[in-house]
Amino acid sequence: MSTTPRRALLVIDVQNEYVTGNLPIEYPPVQSSLANIGRAMDAAHDNGVPVIIVQQTAPETSPLFATGSEGWKLHPVVAERGHDHYISKSLPSAFTNTNLAQWLNDRQINTLTVIGYMTHNCDASTIMHAAHAGLQVEFLTDASGSVPYENAAGKASAEEIHRVMSVVFHSRFAAATTTAEWIEAVQANCAIRCDSIYASNQRARAPACLAHAS
Repeated sequence: MSTTPRRALLVIDVQNEYVTGNLPIEYPPVQSSLANIGRAMDAAHDNGVPVIIVQQTAPETSPLFATGSEGWKLHPVVAERGHDHYISKSLPSAFTNTNLAQWLNDRQINTLTVIGYMTHNCDASTIMHAAHAGLQVEFLTDASGSVPYENAAGKASAEEIHRVMSVVFHSRFAAATTTAEWIEAVQANCAIRCDSIYASNQRARAPACLAHAS
């Protein structure tokens, strides 16, 4: 595969449910991430990067993303901007039971940039699916976001979930970067690379290793 990036921007589930609905994004602040989503889409349009809109759908009786409901609708930040392809999905990964893989292959896309919601669910599923398919993946940490969870396994804040998932992505699955840095890379037509599991772990272990050696 060519090392020169042929990008597509994948805008995942930027729907009212995450802003004014039953699943409000908490970290990063949703208005901040929405602004960066708009910036990324505008930069993609200005630089010839195709934009794919993804919309989560659920049965009309669902408490989240019920088809036709206000929460199901695309947020105006996305709805009022143009796109090159639209995908409706019912599962977390934008690849599952959709034509995304074929659409990317037909256009020789080798780099998929992921933005939207939620970091730890649909973004994560799509990122790992794309990485396993051999695509280079980029994840814009300030154009995405998480919600807090509490269940039988424990409790985690939105910040903890978003931060940890971003670190994990960058260790192997996707280059985690900011919208501003991504726009610079798009304009320069250069790749952004993720780290490695080994290097990420070595950095985390370095203080303990140095203390042990002394």
